[in-house]
Amino acid sequence: MDIVVKGRKTEVPERFRKHVADKLKLDKIQKLDAKVISLDVEVSKEQNPRLADRSDRVEITLHSRGPVIRAEAAAADPYAALDLAHAKLEARLRKQHDKRNSRRGNGRLSAAEVVDAVPNAAEVDEDGQFVADRAVPTSKAGPLDVQGEGPLIVREKTHVAAPMTLDQALYEMELVGHDFYLFVDSDTKEPSVVYRRHAYDYGVIHLTTDPLAGSDASGAGGALGG
Repeated sequence: MDIVVKGRKTEVPERFRKHVADKLKLDKIQKLDAKVISLDVEVSKEQNPRLADRSDRVEITLHSRGPVIRAEAAAADPYAALDLAHAKLEARLRKQHDKRNSRRGNGRLSAAEVVDAVPNAAEVDEDGQFVADRAVPTSKAGPLDVQGEGPLIVREKTHVAAPMTLDQALYEMELVGHDFYLFVDSDTKEPSVVYRRHAYDYGVIHLTTDPLAGSDASGAGGALGG
Protein backbone atom coordinates (compact mmCIF):
# COMPACT_ATOMS: atom_id res chain seq x y z
CA MET A 1 0.00 0.00 0.00
CA ASP A 2 1.33 3.42 -0.97
CA ILE A 3 1.07 6.40 1.39
CA VAL A 4 1.41 9.78 -0.35
CA VAL A 5 1.84 12.84 1.87
CA LYS A 6 1.52 16.26 0.27
CA GLY A 7 1.05 19.84 1.38
CA ARG A 8 -1.42 22.36 0.02
CA LYS A 9 0.17 25.82 0.16
CA THR A 10 2.46 24.62 2.94
CA GLU A 11 5.66 22.61 3.36
CA VAL A 12 5.47 19.17 4.96
CA PRO A 13 8.48 18.39 7.20
CA GLU A 14 10.18 15.02 6.82
CA ARG A 15 9.55 14.32 10.49
CA PHE A 16 5.80 14.61 9.92
CA ARG A 17 5.98 12.32 6.88
CA LYS A 18 7.63 9.63 9.01
CA HIS A 19 5.02 10.15 11.72
CA VAL A 20 2.24 9.59 9.15
CA ALA A 21 3.86 6.31 8.06
CA ASP A 22 4.04 5.17 11.70
CA LYS A 23 0.50 6.29 12.49
CA LEU A 24 -1.30 4.71 9.53
CA LYS A 25 -0.44 1.09 10.17
CA LEU A 26 -0.87 -1.09 7.08
CA ASP A 27 -1.84 -4.28 8.93
CA LYS A 28 -4.53 -2.57 11.01
CA ILE A 29 -6.12 -0.90 7.96
CA GLN A 30 -6.02 -4.10 5.89
CA LYS A 31 -7.88 -5.97 8.61
CA LEU A 32 -10.80 -3.60 8.03
CA ASP A 33 -10.39 -3.28 4.24
CA ALA A 34 -8.33 -5.97 2.52
CA LYS A 35 -8.79 -4.25 -0.87
CA VAL A 36 -7.04 -1.00 0.06
CA ILE A 37 -4.71 0.33 -2.67
CA SER A 38 -3.32 3.64 -1.42
CA LEU A 39 -3.68 6.44 1.10
CA ASP A 40 -3.38 10.15 0.28
CA VAL A 41 -2.67 12.50 3.17
CA GLU A 42 -3.03 16.22 2.42
CA VAL A 43 -1.90 18.86 4.91
CA SER A 44 -3.07 22.48 4.68
CA LYS A 45 -2.70 25.52 6.92
CA GLU A 46 -5.21 28.27 7.68
CA GLN A 47 -3.51 31.68 7.89
CA ASN A 48 -6.39 33.46 9.65
CA PRO A 49 -5.20 34.16 13.26
CA ARG A 50 -8.80 33.93 14.49
CA LEU A 51 -8.73 30.23 13.58
CA ALA A 52 -5.48 29.45 15.40
CA ASP A 53 -7.12 26.61 17.36
CA ARG A 54 -7.83 24.76 14.09
CA SER A 55 -5.20 26.27 11.80
CA ASP A 56 -3.78 22.93 10.63
CA ARG A 57 -6.00 20.64 8.60
CA VAL A 58 -5.32 17.04 7.57
CA GLU A 59 -7.40 15.15 5.02
CA ILE A 60 -6.93 11.38 4.53
CA THR A 61 -8.29 9.74 1.38
CA LEU A 62 -8.31 5.94 1.17
CA HIS A 63 -8.46 4.40 -2.30
CA SER A 64 -9.49 0.76 -2.63
CA ARG A 65 -11.40 -1.49 -4.98
CA GLY A 66 -14.48 -0.42 -3.04
CA PRO A 67 -15.77 3.11 -2.40
CA VAL A 68 -13.32 5.94 -1.67
CA ILE A 69 -13.32 6.85 2.04
CA ARG A 70 -12.30 10.29 3.28
CA ALA A 71 -11.71 11.68 6.76
CA GLU A 72 -10.57 15.16 7.68
CA ALA A 73 -10.00 17.17 10.83
CA ALA A 74 -8.54 20.48 11.97
CA ALA A 75 -6.57 21.29 15.12
CA ALA A 76 -3.95 23.65 16.50
CA ASP A 77 -1.10 21.55 15.04
CA PRO A 78 -0.82 18.93 12.27
CA TYR A 79 -0.09 16.06 14.65
CA ALA A 80 -3.33 16.59 16.59
CA ALA A 81 -5.23 17.03 13.33
CA LEU A 82 -3.76 13.75 12.04
CA ASP A 83 -4.86 11.93 15.23
CA LEU A 84 -8.43 13.20 14.81
CA ALA A 85 -8.59 12.39 11.09
CA HIS A 86 -7.12 8.94 11.70
CA ALA A 87 -9.75 8.21 14.38
CA LYS A 88 -12.51 9.22 11.94
CA LEU A 89 -11.02 7.05 9.18
CA GLU A 90 -10.87 4.02 11.48
CA ALA A 91 -14.48 4.57 12.59
CA ARG A 92 -15.69 4.76 8.97
CA LEU A 93 -13.64 1.72 7.95
CA ARG A 94 -15.06 -0.22 10.88
CA LYS A 95 -18.59 0.80 9.89
CA GLN A 96 -18.00 -0.38 6.30
CA HIS A 97 -16.48 -3.60 7.61
CA ASP A 98 -19.49 -4.29 9.85
CA LYS A 99 -21.87 -3.58 6.93
CA ARG A 100 -20.07 -6.11 4.74
CA ASN A 101 -20.29 -8.75 7.47
CA SER A 102 -24.00 -8.14 8.02
CA ARG A 103 -24.68 -8.54 4.28
CA ARG A 104 -23.10 -12.00 4.42
CA GLY A 105 -25.93 -13.14 6.67
CA ASN A 106 -24.45 -12.88 10.16
CA GLY A 107 -27.25 -12.96 12.69
CA ARG A 108 -30.09 -13.37 10.15
CA LEU A 109 -33.31 -15.00 11.30
CA SER A 110 -35.22 -17.65 9.42
CA ALA A 111 -38.87 -16.93 8.56
CA ALA A 112 -39.99 -19.32 11.30
CA GLU A 113 -37.88 -17.49 13.93
CA VAL A 114 -39.19 -14.03 13.09
CA VAL A 115 -42.53 -14.55 14.91
CA ASP A 116 -40.75 -15.28 18.21
CA ALA A 117 -38.16 -12.53 17.82
CA VAL A 118 -40.33 -9.68 16.47
CA PRO A 119 -43.57 -8.68 18.26
CA ASN A 120 -46.67 -8.57 16.01
CA ALA A 121 -44.77 -10.03 13.04
CA ALA A 122 -46.75 -11.80 10.33
CA GLU A 123 -46.93 -15.54 10.93
CA VAL A 124 -45.81 -18.15 8.40
CA ASP A 125 -47.47 -21.56 8.03
CA GLU A 126 -45.78 -24.92 7.38
CA ASP A 127 -45.72 -24.27 3.62
CA GLY A 128 -43.98 -20.92 4.05
CA GLN A 129 -47.13 -18.93 3.28
CA PHE A 130 -48.13 -15.86 5.30
CA VAL A 131 -51.04 -16.40 7.67
CA ALA A 132 -53.90 -13.87 7.33
CA ASP A 133 -53.17 -10.62 9.15
CA ARG A 134 -54.20 -10.55 12.78
CA ALA A 135 -56.17 -7.64 14.18
CA VAL A 136 -53.72 -4.93 15.23
CA PRO A 137 -54.91 -2.48 17.92
CA THR A 138 -54.81 1.20 16.98
CA SER A 139 -54.18 4.08 19.38
CA LYS A 140 -53.66 7.85 19.16
CA ALA A 141 -50.28 9.54 19.61
CA GLY A 142 -51.13 13.23 19.22
CA PRO A 143 -52.41 13.68 15.67
CA LEU A 144 -51.13 10.25 14.58
CA ASP A 145 -52.92 6.90 14.44
CA VAL A 146 -50.42 4.36 15.75
CA GLN A 147 -50.86 0.65 15.02
CA GLY A 148 -49.67 -1.85 17.56
CA GLU A 149 -47.51 -0.63 20.42
CA GLY A 150 -45.78 2.16 18.43
CA PRO A 151 -44.28 4.67 18.09
CA LEU A 152 -41.30 2.58 17.03
CA ILE A 153 -38.11 3.21 19.01
CA VAL A 154 -35.24 1.74 17.01
CA ARG A 155 -32.55 2.33 19.61
CA GLU A 156 -32.46 3.76 23.11
CA LYS A 157 -29.28 4.39 25.09
CA THR A 158 -28.40 5.89 28.46
CA HIS A 159 -24.93 7.35 28.94
CA VAL A 160 -23.19 8.61 32.07
CA ALA A 161 -21.86 12.02 31.01
CA ALA A 162 -19.18 13.93 32.88
CA PRO A 163 -19.60 17.71 32.48
CA MET A 164 -17.19 19.19 29.93
CA THR A 165 -16.25 22.50 28.34
CA LEU A 166 -17.30 23.58 24.86
CA ASP A 167 -13.79 22.97 23.52
CA GLN A 168 -13.83 19.42 24.90
CA ALA A 169 -17.22 18.77 23.28
CA LEU A 170 -15.94 19.99 19.88
CA TYR A 171 -12.92 17.69 20.23
CA GLU A 172 -15.14 14.71 21.06
CA MET A 173 -17.43 15.47 18.11
CA GLU A 174 -14.46 15.51 15.73
CA LEU A 175 -13.12 12.33 17.32
CA VAL A 176 -16.29 10.30 16.66
CA GLY A 177 -16.87 11.87 13.23
CA HIS A 178 -20.45 12.98 13.86
CA ASP A 179 -22.17 16.21 12.80
CA PHE A 180 -23.41 16.92 16.33
CA TYR A 181 -22.51 16.02 19.91
CA LEU A 182 -24.71 16.10 23.04
CA PHE A 183 -22.93 16.98 26.29
CA VAL A 184 -23.43 18.47 29.75
CA ASP A 185 -21.95 21.97 29.97
CA SER A 186 -19.49 22.22 32.87
CA ASP A 187 -20.43 25.88 33.49
CA THR A 188 -24.24 25.63 33.45
CA LYS A 189 -24.62 21.91 34.30
CA GLU A 190 -27.35 21.86 31.63
CA PRO A 191 -27.51 19.67 28.48
CA SER A 192 -26.11 21.33 25.35
CA VAL A 193 -25.44 20.34 21.73
CA VAL A 194 -22.58 21.38 19.46
CA TYR A 195 -23.08 20.85 15.75
CA ARG A 196 -21.33 21.40 12.43
CA ARG A 197 -22.63 24.25 10.28
CA HIS A 198 -21.29 25.49 6.94
CA ALA A 199 -17.62 25.03 5.94
CA TYR A 200 -15.64 24.77 9.21
CA ASP A 201 -18.11 26.71 11.38
CA TYR A 202 -19.77 25.24 14.44
CA GLY A 203 -22.96 26.05 16.36
CA VAL A 204 -24.00 25.38 19.94
CA ILE A 205 -27.46 25.02 21.50
CA HIS A 206 -27.88 25.34 25.28
CA LEU A 207 -30.98 23.81 26.85
CA THR A 208 -32.49 25.18 30.04
CA THR A 209 -35.51 24.09 32.04
CA ASP A 210 -38.61 26.31 31.90
CA PRO A 211 -41.50 24.82 33.95
CA LEU A 212 -43.98 27.15 32.22
CA ALA A 213 -43.10 25.75 28.78
CA GLY A 214 -43.86 22.12 29.56
CA SER A 215 -46.78 22.00 27.12
CA ASP A 216 -44.88 23.66 24.25
CA ALA A 217 -43.97 20.82 21.85
CA SER A 218 -42.04 23.03 19.41
CA GLY A 219 -39.00 23.23 21.73
CA ALA A 220 -35.50 23.09 20.32
CA GLY A 221 -36.17 20.06 18.16
CA GLY A 222 -35.82 22.04 14.92
CA ALA A 223 -33.03 24.30 16.14
CA LEU A 224 -30.24 22.38 14.43
CA GLY A 225 -31.36 23.73 11.09
CA GLY A 226 -30.02 27.20 11.97
